[in-house]
Amino acid sequence: MPHLYLVDGSGYIFRAYHRLPPLTNKHGEPVGAVYGYTTMLWKLADELHAAEGPTHMAVILDKSSKTFRNDLYDQYKAHRPPPPEDLVPQFPMIRDATRAFSLPCIETEGLEADDIIACYAKAALAQGWQVTIVSSDKDLMQLIEPGLDLYDTMNNRRLGPEHVAEKFHGIAPSQLGDVLALMGDSVDNVPGVPGVGPKTAAKLILEHGDLAGVLAAAEGMKKGKLRDNLIEHADMARLSRELVSLRCDVALPEPLEDLELKGIPDAPLRAFLEHHGFRSLLTKLGQVADAPVENPASVDLPEDDDPPCNHDGYETVQDVDALDRWIAVARHQGWIAVDTETSSTDATQAELVGVSLALAPNLACYIPLGHGGNDLLAEVPVQIDREVALAKLKDLMEDPSVLKIGHNLKFDMIVLGERGISVAPHDDTIVMSFDLDAGLHGHGMDELAATHLSHACIAFKDVVGTGKTQRGFHEVDLNAATRYAAEDADVTLRLWKRFKARLPAEGSTRVYEMVDRPLAPVIARMERRGIKVDREVLARLSDEFAGRIAEREGEVHALAGQPFTIGSPKQLGDILFEKLGLKGGRKGKSGVYSTDVTELERLARDGGPGAEIVRKVLDWRQLTKLKNTYTDALQAQINPKTGRVHTSYSLTGAQTGRLSSTEPNLQNIPIRTEVGRQIRDAFVAEPGNVILAADYSQIELRLAAHMADVPALRDAFANGDDIHSLTATELFGEVNRDTRARAKTINFAILYGISRWGLAGRLEVSADEAQAMIDRYFERFPGINRYMAETLTQVRDHGFTQTLFGRKTHFPRIKSRNQGERQGAERAAINAPIQGTSADIIKRAMVRMEPALEAAGLPQVRMLLQVHDELVFELPEGDVDAASAVIRDVMERAAEPAVMLSVPLGVEIGTGASWGAAH
Repeated sequence: MPHLYLVDGSGYIFRAYHRLPPLTNKHGEPVGAVYGYTTMLWKLADELHAAEGPTHMAVILDKSSKTFRNDLYDQYKAHRPPPPEDLVPQFPMIRDATRAFSLPCIETEGLEADDIIACYAKAALAQGWQVTIVSSDKDLMQLIEPGLDLYDTMNNRRLGPEHVAEKFHGIAPSQLGDVLALMGDSVDNVPGVPGVGPKTAAKLILEHGDLAGVLAAAEGMKKGKLRDNLIEHADMARLSRELVSLRCDVALPEPLEDLELKGIPDAPLRAFLEHHGFRSLLTKLGQVADAPVENPASVDLPEDDDPPCNHDGYETVQDVDALDRWIAVARHQGWIAVDTETSSTDATQAELVGVSLALAPNLACYIPLGHGGNDLLAEVPVQIDREVALAKLKDLMEDPSVLKIGHNLKFDMIVLGERGISVAPHDDTIVMSFDLDAGLHGHGMDELAATHLSHACIAFKDVVGTGKTQRGFHEVDLNAATRYAAEDADVTLRLWKRFKARLPAEGSTRVYEMVDRPLAPVIARMERRGIKVDREVLARLSDEFAGRIAEREGEVHALAGQPFTIGSPKQLGDILFEKLGLKGGRKGKSGVYSTDVTELERLARDGGPGAEIVRKVLDWRQLTKLKNTYTDALQAQINPKTGRVHTSYSLTGAQTGRLSSTEPNLQNIPIRTEVGRQIRDAFVAEPGNVILAADYSQIELRLAAHMADVPALRDAFANGDDIHSLTATELFGEVNRDTRARAKTINFAILYGISRWGLAGRLEVSADEAQAMIDRYFERFPGINRYMAETLTQVRDHGFTQTLFGRKTHFPRIKSRNQGERQGAERAAINAPIQGTSADIIKRAMVRMEPALEAAGLPQVRMLLQVHDELVFELPEGDVDAASAVIRDVMERAAEPAVMLSVPLGVEIGTGASWGAAH
């Protein structure tokens, strides 16, 4: 018997859009919904093939938002918001995806997808066919009858009359339209009868047979609101019945026979997947570039696509023999994925709760080490003796013949390092992803699993709970803990297989192996060392800042003529733009005036009667931020065990490759202000030691001179000339304090692709004057202009920029139709190769630094911090001269021999009792 499957494609689209994070393809087009839709359609095809399968199939879509129902009722769906802006361009691509599977993609002007589905369903039933509608939409449940069911793919279940009866209080599918007419639909703006919900509607229909019977009986009902509403809104109920009815009387757009399934030809699907760069889906078609990584040992990795995660198959390791078995297999095959479960996200203070391992897809385990309730009487599950397990894991983690694979492995290195365990050699999937796809999407495990594996990871909150009921992971039942923790290791291994193959195929091996991969253990050691902060200095600064904040607040209130909450954007906006009448105020979608830093700086530059209050507000904001973020927070962040602050570095936090830090964010301490110096004064050395700060001098300008091939700049750096004075001479014909300051601003601003308006704002000149300076700059240094043009051509053609070490930064918005997005991408793209190369160089210096100091007999010199272009060390006072020579040499030659620069790298070194004094 023919079996027709009708897929509600419109429902699939919105499920796909909300299921995945925003994604873009190699052409810069948004494709999150396209990717999700394609994987869902493919999964459906696989499931149907494994079952009895359809003989005929079609995907039904909505043609447009206006249908015959809008002619019946102009408010139909009037309250629905328009589709998200980034979803609209994906609609035609989704049609392409359907046709790539060689499936009919049917849509008709003036009809909704539900109507077309109804037409085909009735026609097929009339010929004795069996029909399945792939949807769980309540409107389509009206069609259920013998021979027709609905397939709810989200919950993997078939929906028949019994489901309708259960959901709608005993109603049959043939009565559902009458129930929907009475209860209405707020989403589609079907009016219905006020005060009638599903339960009341079902009761009325069961009592009176249908809508006509209910309305006819209304007059005789007991007096009350229900009776009055049925009488008053009878016409609306009848209209609603028409709106919810599915049209089945329209000629079929394509004959039933043309919907016959004849297999999925390889060529069109391959072409579609290759066009969008859907690598993980191409593996289903045998795409070589995304084939599984070749086995580094004697055991073959599976050649086919990975099976779905089988959480029930993961093992809980609770005895030594089982742990020995896992370790033995790891040594035999030469690699293993590892992940730790802890009591905290602060790696330096976290307790180790357990360790998970994975050897192959679905071959994963969890080793509980610290499970049990907080209560002394709480039951403690069977676990291997902690010291015995750690000793065995130490042998495995330090075995040079076994590759350890982790996701953000730096965290696990710190946790295990605190217990005397080193981890080497290693691969890190978060770094691999970053080196392959920086700028395209995030690199967290959940997002990568969805993007590359079409897998939704178990959410941490679903394991431990939220709010008042949240438990520590050590209190979680071992079965649940194993499913969650082993999945992390399993997913990490699956990602590694894909990324390892892509690195050489996409030219990213160089930056991964020469820059980023070896950095993780270096950063882990720096984070464990931390840096000492003087609590008394911080407390004194907090008191000073509090006094100055109160003083600024009083001054702002006096200038405003009334007290108000300065930290409230709404109140501040009302004061500035309504009470004081400052010009240029703009409101956002929420109706609140913008008071961001850009807007306030503009008002301060414009002068006028409001400039003074704006400058006071800016000062108040900076002082408040510094107090809250640093002088107060740093005191709370002192580790009670070490007496030091341990910042956390991210190797993937900045798109260009620069390191970022949190808790505290050291990158945001003002560099050239007195307040910033005061905060740095609180970072101090231990007694008998000093702080040494080594800072690359104007490294981005030096790299620009090399990368843009600007002879005048190269010669100036080679001769040790003042580059800003040279620029002042070239642009203004003379060097004085004002022209040098302007030249300095221009030198750096040009590298960031600044616009004439941006430069005008910084220099406080007109836009025309700023443009004249930019033109003069390019005239005197044509290589810079050529470099910028070539960089933009490269990124428009390929979608990414590259550093001298091959680091790619993708710019998916470089061809955006939105001018602001496109110009922002262009500015970032101009600077990315320079800033990224600078980041690569200082990372290489960090990797080489410890071996060089060790070789020089200076093991007591400890690298503590990396901030922008600066490295901070703590060392004995007597080692300053010897250490300075080693540090300078490593930093100046960090690019070599991979990259030979045509300009020297200058390094400025200072020392002192504190970080501030070292500058």
